[in-house]
Amino acid sequence: MKRFYNKTIYETLEEIVAPEHTALVIWDVQNALVNNIFNKEEFLTNLKAIIKAAREKGISVIYTKITPLPVDYNSSWSIYMMMKRYGVGDPARLPQFMEPGTSDADIHADVAPSDKDVVINKHTASIFIGTHIEYMLRNKGIDAIVFTGISTEFGIDSNARDASNRGFYPVVVKDCVSSRDKKMHEASLNVLSRLCIVVSCAEVIKEWK
Repeated sequence: MKRFYNKTIYETLEEIVAPEHTALVIWDVQNALVNNIFNKEEFLTNLKAIIKAAREKGISVIYTKITPLPVDYNSSWSIYMMMKRYGVGDPARLPQFMEPGTSDADIHADVAPSDKDVVINKHTASIFIGTHIEYMLRNKGIDAIVFTGISTEFGIDSNARDASNRGFYPVVVKDCVSSRDKKMHEASLNVLSRLCIVVSCAEVIKEWK
């Protein structure tokens, strides 16, 4: 750890993920996504372990949920991408994605939030867009964010980059993130390892013991 121009520069993983200035983000672990990843059992086991470790140390635990906007408030681009995703030529025939109140939209029971955790409803692949999360984190003195959840090449990648651009230390837990596409998951981790901190669940938990 060094001081430079009145700033504290963290240098080791222990310093970066110190409980007093770290938050754990659980990104979009909703049933519709969890049930389609390539390594569901391993993913849930690791995620439960890191959530338990964070709660024991009093670390802020923040969940996100995909919460769709009313269809007429969606952008043309998002509708186009949903048409591609579902292979639908007529946008009027698109199914309701993550419809609130359905089982698909619920956070998986094995990693459900506690009463003390924060749940953020959001509409994009960035936790920072359309939410008060940055304001909340700054108010609590948090400058390191540990990212877990689904999916690696979309939300996790987007958030790690966005956090970095906003001056946070982004930490991606490589065995607590996943995707339905193993090759894309691995490729994304390979790129992220050059842009942020990519470590294992065991490495983070070790620093929180």
